[in-house]
Amino acid sequence: MLRIASLALALGITWLLWSGHVDPLLLGLGVLSIVIVLIVNRRMAAIDEEGVPFQLAGSIFAYWMWLVVEIFKSNVHVARIVLSPKMKISPTIVKVSAWQKSDLGQVLFANSIILTPGTLSLDLFENQVLVHALTKESALEVQAGEMNMRAARVMGSAGLEAGTEEEGRV
Repeated sequence: MLRIASLALALGITWLLWSGHVDPLLLGLGVLSIVIVLIVNRRMAAIDEEGVPFQLAGSIFAYWMWLVVEIFKSNVHVARIVLSPKMKISPTIVKVSAWQKSDLGQVLFANSIILTPGTLSLDLFENQVLVHALTKESALEVQAGEMNMRAARVMGSAGLEAGTEEEGRV
């Protein structure tokens, strides 16, 4: 019941922030849409620890703040490459071990890679993420493991040994 209430609250706040409308009719339609979403999610049994991970609420915000800074730095890096007359790109594909124990943690890590300009998660399989990087430096940064470790800490699985699986260039 706590997960349903927290999901309803999150959906309500999100709807209100995105719509910005406080007219009675629109508020009523917003509440109706939230109720429908809750009913459908409950019937699908999607309101569980992974579907509504409020246990991550404390650690995820710090991770997001760090990720925003990383995205900004990557944007500057990619802009320099693109605007450079020589366009010093060196496309690279690497395999990176995902240190997160849960599927949700691995998806968080893979999506964080996608959000960072100049890198793209191509595939996630057997605790491995196949990453395309615009430059070798970007590939090395992903392989260095800071994002991997931070995503593992958010999920509470930082206890996995870093780099135990072979990572390398494909």
